[in-house]
This record gives sequence, structure tokens and C-alpha cells, in this order.
Amino acid sequence: MIPIQPQTETAEAAVQRDIQHYMRPGTLQLGSLPPLSLYVHLPWCLKKCPYCDFNSHAWAKGDALPEDRYIDALMADLESALPLIWGRTVHSVFMGGGTPSLFSPESIDKLIAGLRARLRMEPDCEITMEANPGTFEKDRFKAFRAAGVNRLSIGVQSFDDRYLQAVGRVHDAAQAQAAVREAADNFETFNIDLMYALPGQSLDDLQRDVDTALSFAPPHLSIYHLTIEPNTYFAKYPPVVPEDDTAYEMLDLITASTQGAGMQRYEVSAYAKDGHQCFHNSNYWQFGDYLGIGAGAHSKLSFAHRIVRQVRFRDPARYMDMALAGTPLAQDNEVKRAELPFEYMLNALRLRGGFALQEFMERTGLPMSAISKGLDQAQAKGLISRDLGRVVPTERGFDFLSDLQEMFL
Repeated sequence: MIPIQPQTETAEAAVQRDIQHYMRPGTLQLGSLPPLSLYVHLPWCLKKCPYCDFNSHAWAKGDALPEDRYIDALMADLESALPLIWGRTVHSVFMGGGTPSLFSPESIDKLIAGLRARLRMEPDCEITMEANPGTFEKDRFKAFRAAGVNRLSIGVQSFDDRYLQAVGRVHDAAQAQAAVREAADNFETFNIDLMYALPGQSLDDLQRDVDTALSFAPPHLSIYHLTIEPNTYFAKYPPVVPEDDTAYEMLDLITASTQGAGMQRYEVSAYAKDGHQCFHNSNYWQFGDYLGIGAGAHSKLSFAHRIVRQVRFRDPARYMDMALAGTPLAQDNEVKRAELPFEYMLNALRLRGGFALQEFMERTGLPMSAISKGLDQAQAKGLISRDLGRVVPTERGFDFLSDLQEMFL
């Protein structure tokens, strides 16, 4: 998932610049460009969850979802961005939301065909789509597979009706199990999203959730601590959640259970069997590039002498108008040199295997001296281990990840 950043929409679209603007001389020296991914935002959902701070918009059943017009806007958006990524190969595609599985399989087929017609995509390109059990119906996931989706990420959150209701999900436990079962029948690689430290949840309750998830032998599991984000319903009316000590015990339980099922924790919240790590999310964490199209989507793009972040307009109706007019950008900013060390570390330190020092220099265009002070402090506190070529978070560093990341602010 792309990190959410606060944004305000300007009265006018950001200036649409040509490629020469991005290629002009600057202070960074990037010898090569990182892998490129594509993020596609489909913003509608059945209901806004009380913990959700993503750019999602409730869609009333009975109203016509503007699938064709939105896909036309996505294609216009992509075409306006093509000069910035010309000649580069796309290694992964991620359709996030909202609830992308609200779109019909026919629309997803049209979308993927449009992407393939305009982009150079890896022959075995990872194409992920988020899906929610509340939009599940028999053979729907099979139809998404036929449309070209080869990895499904199912937003289960819990297999317990009590906790599904507590966090405002629109599906029930039976729908969750049916959706995962159909995903397992149709996809070699799929992900189950779970949450823990839910209101009123005990260790035994979580163990049942994890055991149920593992009973489907998922190749990939994402498990997130419920966090209270600003500007959400839960921020205004916070629920009573387990104490921090209990949440740490829950994390130990998750780690032990997944290890017993042959899964490795390769990122703070991600567990996978060999060969099933998510390339798309790994590319974010390794400071790779991504082009984001769709309402409110974020991009991070590298050039020879600069790194740029862009944001599309958030409101779906306005986004469609602006994208079809060739001006989808609300923001287009160069990342300041002084901000790059923290931006890199914010993601790379989430990885269990850490990062290569050479990769830091290649992907930021900065010398090692830019992070040497922070590395010395982190090592002195036992938060990282390192040698001449690699930095790896310790168990303590993983437990106190925020403290570790802040050393590079």
C-alpha cells in the first residue's frame, strides 16, 4: 500500500511539465533508476470503515458506478504520464481502494488490457487486486483471474463476527471464509489481510483468527495492529483496545503461529512462504519507483538528478474531469535533498533483511555520510546490526521501529 500523506487540493491543477523539466541538472546523482511499479486507485467502497484514512468513498447500492468513465479517466491519466516513464518496464501492478472488487470483471479486463496496450510490462508481471468478502459472489474471483489478475488480496480483518462488527466491516465470518476458499481455488498466490488488537479482543480470540486464516494455507498473510488514524470516525470516538503489553503478546503469538506454518516474517506486518513475497509492496519498502493513477493516488518517480512526488486529485468526480482534460495532478513536488535519508529509512527499516548500503546510495543519489551519524546512534542502542555492506534491524529495532526511524529525521 502507498503511504497516505495529507494533501489539500489547489484551485487549479498542478502545472503539467514536460520531461525536460525533470531531466534538468540538479543536486542528486542517480547512476541508475530503481524498479518501477504501477498503482491504480479505485476509490469506491460499500461503506467507509471507522478506522480507514484512505481516499475511499461510499457507493450506494442502486446507483450506477461510473466504471467506463473512470477507466477512460485512468487511461487519460496514464497517457499524460507516459513521457515520464518512457522506456521503463513495469514490474508490478496493484489495484487498491476503496474496494476494487466492486468493479465488474469485464471492467477489470478492460482496465488491464488498457494498461498492457500502453506500458511495457514484465511477461510475468505481478497484478494484484484488493477484494473484500462483502463484494464476493460465487465465480467472481475466478472471473477476475481470467481478466488477468494473478494475485488477490482479501480484506478479511477477522473471522469473528463480534470483531467484524466492532470495526464496521460489511461482511460476516461466513462470507470471509467463503471468499478465502474461492481465492485459494483460483489463485496460486493470494493474501489474507487480518487486524489485531481489536476492541475487546483477547489472546485466545486472536489465536482462533490466526488458526482459521492458516487453515486455508495462504501463501501470504498481512497482519496489522489496529491504529487510530486522524480524521477517522475512531479518532472522534475512540474504542477501548487492548493494552500495549497485550498487543506485544499478540504479536509474539502471530510470529510463532506463522513460523509453525512455514511462513517467514519478511516485513513488520507481512508473512509469506518462499517465493510468495509481494513484489509490489517490497518495491515501496526498498524505495523503488511507482506511478500512481486514479483519484488521490501518489507517485514517486526518480530521474537522473532528482526524485519527484506527485498527487492526483482526490474527489472522484473532479479527478475524472481533470484527468480527461489532461491535467490530473493536484501536486507535483521535488523531494528535498535533506528529506531523502528519512524517506528511505522510513521504508527500508521495515524489512527483516534490512538494506544494502550500496542500494541506499543508488536510490537516493546521496553519499553514505548522509546517514552515518544515525547509523552510529542506532548501533550504539542495539537497534541495528551492520557490516561493511548491509544494515539489518535487530529484534529490539523491530520492537522499537518508530524510535529507530526517527534517528534519521
